Amino acid sequence: MTQRRMMEELSWEDFNKLPLEERAPYFLQSSGRPYHCVIAQQFDREALDKLCDLATRIRKIAKSKIGMDFLSNLMRNKRAMLYFTQPSTRTFLSFFSACQILGFSPAEVRDPSISSEMKGETKEDTIRTFSSFFDLIIMRTPAQGFAEQMAWMLSKTDRPVPIINAGSGKDQHPTQALLDIYTLERSFEHRGGIDGKTVLFCGDLARGRTVRSLSGLLLQYKNVKQIFAAPDHLQIGQDILDRLTANGVEFKVTNDFKGQIKNADAVYMTRIQDEWDTNPGESSKGYKHEDYYFTGDDLKILSPKGIIMHPLPRRLEISTDCDDDPRAVYWRQERNGMWIRAALIATIFCRDQEITNYYMLNNR
Repeated sequence: MTQRRMMEELSWEDFNKLPLEERAPYFLQSSGRPYHCVIAQQFDREALDKLCDLATRIRKIAKSKIGMDFLSNLMRNKRAMLYFTQPSTRTFLSFFSACQILGFSPAEVRDPSISSEMKGETKEDTIRTFSSFFDLIIMRTPAQGFAEQMAWMLSKTDRPVPIINAGSGKDQHPTQALLDIYTLERSFEHRGGIDGKTVLFCGDLARGRTVRSLSGLLLQYKNVKQIFAAPDHLQIGQDILDRLTANGVEFKVTNDFKGQIKNADAVYMTRIQDEWDTNPGESSKGYKHEDYYFTGDDLKILSPKGIIMHPLPRRLEISTDCDDDPRAVYWRQERNGMWIRAALIATIFCRDQEITNYYMLNNR
């Protein structure tokens, strides 16, 4: 059944009531590859392995001028709109660069105040307008569920255009989770990969969409233990814990971050996302900074083969004393976003096999 036919059989209200796992097939092509990328639940282990392998091939091809010339000609006839109505530096630049690597002509709208939305145009009509001129829409929005809704809407039109969710409200950030998975894979490639590792999440876990998305993708790996360290009012949501329980995943919820560092293969730090505060400063109440702060002294506790991650921007979650330690991989993590997003876009547009063929031919 075509994606359009599937979408036409459900109203948005009925579709939105489906569990996330049941929505995932609606965003895939008939071949199983992604068409839209809006929720982390779209990706199974096979898809993740393929994307990570493709990201590595793109990264290695791009090291030479002739390789970059090959990549930049793949989709020179395509145009991408980056619709970012929520502040962003890394995600925006990462996608912009990924588009350039593959030859896309990128355009951007980052300030709705200079668009027709100021004349009363709805956001839905704005997206339909983009679909008239562009072949791909990459969107970041504070509105929870909006990327999903627009993917559902466009799939029912005569001009369906892929939508990539670059951050949607407090709930999903699937491509951040993809780059986190790629970073974990690269970091543990000589230690059996992600399987069997322990990931310690720390910080604002209640509103950290990066944590929510990554926690879901880790379900695709074997025997991965998840530890959530945060003050009670910023602790991970019960829906995530219910999902872990349903999948038989071992996890721990604690206020004791420092006491868990010794148990972690990967420490995933996050900032307090006080932009979501209803009242200024409310999330900082009852939050002792020193209890959730990774210092140079904590490097002595972390496993010699462990890693420290952060989706950035960093405030005061990790001391700069850690920056030069080889276990601090957050700058590599940032750059990995460009490669995995390029791999995702290439996969959506069915150019992954062409890239693989080029790589195999030139890396014998």
